[in-house]
Amino acid sequence: MHLHDLTIKKFHEGLLKKEFSALEVVEGFFKHVEEHDKKIGAFLSLAKDEAALQAEKADLVIAKGEPVDLLAGAPLAIKDNILIEGQPATAASKILEDYNAAYDATVIAKLKKSGAVFLGKTNMDEFAMGSSTENSAFKVTKNPHDHTRVPGGSSGGSAAAVAAHMAVGALGSDTGGSIRQPAGFCGVVGLKPTYGAVSRHGLIAMASSLDQIGPLTKTVEDAAILFKSISGKDQFDSTTMEAKYGDELLNPKLQDIKKLKVGVPKEYFVDGLSPEVKKATDKAMADLKSLGLEFKEISLPHTQYALSCYYIIMPAEVSSNLARFDGIRYGRIQEKESSLAELYKKNKSRGFGAETKRRIILGTFVLSSGYYDAYYSQAQKARRLIKEDFDKAFKEVDVIFTPVAPTPAFKIGEKADDPMAMYLSDIFTIPVNLAGLPAVSIPTRGIDGLPVGFQLVGKPWREADILGLGQYYDKIHNAVD
Repeated sequence: MHLHDLTIKKFHEGLLKKEFSALEVVEGFFKHVEEHDKKIGAFLSLAKDEAALQAEKADLVIAKGEPVDLLAGAPLAIKDNILIEGQPATAASKILEDYNAAYDATVIAKLKKSGAVFLGKTNMDEFAMGSSTENSAFKVTKNPHDHTRVPGGSSGGSAAAVAAHMAVGALGSDTGGSIRQPAGFCGVVGLKPTYGAVSRHGLIAMASSLDQIGPLTKTVEDAAILFKSISGKDQFDSTTMEAKYGDELLNPKLQDIKKLKVGVPKEYFVDGLSPEVKKATDKAMADLKSLGLEFKEISLPHTQYALSCYYIIMPAEVSSNLARFDGIRYGRIQEKESSLAELYKKNKSRGFGAETKRRIILGTFVLSSGYYDAYYSQAQKARRLIKEDFDKAFKEVDVIFTPVAPTPAFKIGEKADDPMAMYLSDIFTIPVNLAGLPAVSIPTRGIDGLPVGFQLVGKPWREADILGLGQYYDKIHNAVD
């Protein structure tokens, strides 16, 4: 049994053939984590006892000959802003350092029903605010392909865990690219679903109109398996809808894929794109064209305003959502103060990191009296125009092809003191969140050993289009490799 060969699909097939037990594989993963995670730093906490019980339960069902779900016994890593009852949920912040979740997130409840195993919680940028996983209050996660480079963020721990063969799959959250960008940097697949396709109940909120939970996996097929398991309407999240994802999600037909018309936005292939990314994405485009797909140049003219728009709307929602973390309700009282105001001030100052404070202050400013109309209201209007660009483009094409990030993974510390340079690493992913669309990051052959990802953006509720196309790309990619 070689952990680096295991995907969710291969694990399931091996389990049914009794080539190994779920418990053996889970124990193998924990041993692998103990040996390698000291250098990478993907996990913040492990759940060995709980994982062993979950694995034994899956083995018992199989021993009885009863039918099991595709995810039964599958060892998964979970980003530390997604609640698992009784386990730590720190969001990589000191202010939640001692907090254990009181209930399961809806996605966790669904995965438990499927019989999945949770190995532990992964590192992230504090409250999902960052693009490098350098903003964690506890550790810096390293890229498994080059330990001097970042894994991306904010779901860097989840992406690194999958890339380093410490889990067969993982969950992350994506607010402006936080699943897709680390997936691209680490050479794995990352899916950001349509807004409302997956419940946010039990996700520690960053920006509620942008956040979405999604999978990180080794293959596009695995991403489809995980997505199908966690998607659906939820009574605890009023933004969710029940979309019908049928057999096409896991078993796409080539004749249907060949009918897709692919748009290439001219605004995404500009001078700021690194030569390495340009070369890799051109090769990926050529591979997709070999399927017989029609490609067409399109325009998304308001893309130039996406970054500015995002960094007004997102901090505004951050300012609101993080007000609840006062250092009292989640157990961070350090000492008695003379007044409640002084207690709040000191606890929040000690509990939040620099980037989190920066975004809270910015969000409070743009929502303040006299500035709401000048900033927040204008940003929402720009957001509508960005969405209308996509709506217009999707009248001509079915899928949009773009890079994931302007560069491959950058060096640790390279952009840490330059927030604007850091923000620009999400320039190709942010518009998708503003428009609420589904998008998947798929790894292609990179340069000098560093992975490069390309992005497929789909119409609302058409995850089947981008995942289907991605599955056929995987077949081409694997055949060449």
